[in-house]
Order: sequence, then structure tokens, then C-alpha cells
Amino acid sequence: MRSGNPVLKNGTFQRSGLQGESMTLGGTVAKISLLFLFLLGTATYTWYQYSLGADVTIMMVIGAIGGLIFALITAFFPKAAPVTAPIYAALEGFFIGGISAFIEGAYSGIVIQAVSLTMAVMGVLLFLYATRIIKVTKNFRLMVVSATLGIFLVYLVNFILNFFGLTVPYLHSSGPIGIGISLVIVAVAALNLVLDFDFIEQGVNRGAPKHMEWYGAFGLIVTLVWLYIEILRLLQKIRR
Repeated sequence: MRSGNPVLKNGTFQRSGLQGESMTLGGTVAKISLLFLFLLGTATYTWYQYSLGADVTIMMVIGAIGGLIFALITAFFPKAAPVTAPIYAALEGFFIGGISAFIEGAYSGIVIQAVSLTMAVMGVLLFLYATRIIKVTKNFRLMVVSATLGIFLVYLVNFILNFFGLTVPYLHSSGPIGIGISLVIVAVAALNLVLDFDFIEQGVNRGAPKHMEWYGAFGLIVTLVWLYIEILRLLQKIRR
């Protein structure tokens, strides 16, 4: 079993051991809800501070760097997820709230569109997965994982090029090619949700330990944050 999400990787459940209480679907859904509330709470706070005229740049930087650190800790130490996952969600909220407020200031109404589309995509894919219209086969998983790694590689190259005043061609363009690239990235991010659903279901079926509820919820939130940001970028390109 494998997810395209880098934090939900092959062998995680096996390494965690099968002792004590087992992971349940209801428990995982509850953890997802809690992490989402942490994320929404700090995002709302950052947005409110921005509306008051405060400089939220520091909060965004702390959120981005801190979120990355705790995401890596959670990825390498799944048993720490009950503590690190909520911290990650709260820190990521500072970043999401700040960037959303900035873009909303330039393109009125864009955030509610991005949020609505993100939730709609998740709902549709959950339905398609639950009804087995979309099946997670070996080839499907390989395709999504490969595409995800390719996107991360492009972003890494672009990050390095930024130090030399360069960017990957068309990646940030608002022309037809740039919008097409964003559509592909949004599609890949969305398909990662299907792999995350499968990862959680397999963990429940295998009787993974209780702390894996937090780990599975964390992985899903990571994908949702990525999907939201990519949809926000796509809408921004279209508005231009």
C-alpha cells in the first residue's frame, strides 16, 4: 500500500506495530475534523489581523517554516502524530490565512471560490472512491505517485532557479500554457486525495494502532492544503 502523499508512504502501518487499540474510520474522521478546526482557527486569526492593517508577514513565515518542520517530524515519527499533527495544522493555518488575505485583497471573492472548489473536489472524489467508481489499482497508484514526484521536482528546480533570478518557463504564467500547467497540477493534487482515502481505509482494515488515526488525518490535511493552494493559484491566473 502506498499514497502519493510524501507523508503517507509504503510500510508506515507495518513499522508502527499492531499493539493496543486499533485505528477506526470514525476515529480518523474525528481527528481530521479536529485538525481542520486548528487550521481554520489560526487562518481566521491571521486573516482578521490582516483586515485590521497588521503586518502578517512574520506569522506567515513562522507558519510556513514551522509547518514544514513539524510535517517532517510527523512523517519520520508517526507515533508523535497525536502531538505534532495539531501543531502542524495550527502553524499551517497562519500561512494559509496570510496568503489567502493577500490574494483576496487583489482579487475579491477568490478565496471563497477556492475553498468551495476544494471542498467540492474532495466530496466528489470521496463519493467516487466510496462507490468504487475510482479504484486504486497498482497502475493508478504508480501514475499518481510518479506525477506527484515530478511536480515536486519541478518546484524544487524552480526554487533553486529563484536564487539566480530565473524561473521554470510558464510555471507562473497566466497565459494558456500556464493555466494548463496549473490544471494538471490541480488534477494530480486531487487524485492524491483518492490515495489518501485508500491509505486510511487500508490502515483501518489492517488494524493499525490508534495513533495512526492522527497520522492518517495529518496526511489528508497535507493534501487538502496543497490542493487549496493550487486551486487558489489557478484562479489567480484566470483572473489575470
